[in-house]
Amino acid sequence: MDRVIDVHTHYVPRGWPDLTAEVGPDAPWLRIDSENEAMILMGDREFRRIQADAWDAETRLRDMDADGVATQVVSPTPAFFTYGASGERAAKVARIFNDLALEIVAPAPDRLIPFCQVPLQDPDAACRELERSIANGHRGVEIGNHVGDQDLDSEGVVTFLQHCASLNVPVFVHPWDLPESLRLNRWMAQWLTAMPAETHLSILALILGGVFDRIDDSLKICFAHGGGSFPFWLGRMENAWHGRNDVIGTSKHPPSHYLGRFYVDSVVFDERALRLLVDTVGADRVMVGSDYPYPLGERPVGEVIRRSGFLDNHSRQLITHGNAERFLGLTAPDARLPGGASGGS
Repeated sequence: MDRVIDVHTHYVPRGWPDLTAEVGPDAPWLRIDSENEAMILMGDREFRRIQADAWDAETRLRDMDADGVATQVVSPTPAFFTYGASGERAAKVARIFNDLALEIVAPAPDRLIPFCQVPLQDPDAACRELERSIANGHRGVEIGNHVGDQDLDSEGVVTFLQHCASLNVPVFVHPWDLPESLRLNRWMAQWLTAMPAETHLSILALILGGVFDRIDDSLKICFAHGGGSFPFWLGRMENAWHGRNDVIGTSKHPPSHYLGRFYVDSVVFDERALRLLVDTVGADRVMVGSDYPYPLGERPVGEVIRRSGFLDNHSRQLITHGNAERFLGLTAPDARLPGGASGGS
């Protein structure tokens, strides 16, 4: 297969300063259990076990080589966004993690591309931290799909997205802060049903909230997890826009008009789902994503693309690296494997 650029991976630093003053008693911290294992805690609650691949560039690069991945976008773990705190406190947290991210990717700047986080609840602070991070070496920004009850069409978020567009900074949207209930807390149902629904809702907000009508197409924005349930239900949205325009006709055009305005990643795990995704948004709007290093991610990276016989060579090249080069502003030499190899076929 052609060289691969993975736009959806995460990092966790191997420790950070005490954040209790900024976040409160449920502040995240890391319990180091061994040289290669640690536990993220939120206050006294265990949140997620991680391994060295979350913070160690050498481990990450070995896995990339094994999977034929030339380049990774390395984004924050959404649990650390801190959108519930004041803008000032969240900005401090963002600075800490953004600076630590640069240390993680420093051993391989040609292969590991850092994306920053920002205090999205405070547009001015978010724009300042974006500018600081880009000046320091970050290449893009990851944001959560909502801030409390405010979705991506809220005025503050739109202001931030407009700033990203003006700076030509790519934006990666990841679901976070998922709803909880007795029903959703079984079987990891938050991840299996709420994450796809949250992502779908966020795309809907950009469309029906009129954001795409207000921001020109210089905005480069990508949604995680294959756009969630959006591809399957585009027809339902389209039907509602025409059939109940009095309620949801809040965008200038029907939903299908905006398909060329955003990217999605490919981490859908199934050839049938990938076919629907490509048929819906277009081969020029899908990029490889893995959710590395977390256990619900795809390994080997890009496996669903490798085994999908419906893709022709041109579409496969767009998805594996061509679209990501455009999204990230890369030139071809930046995305080569060591030694100029292009990966297996």
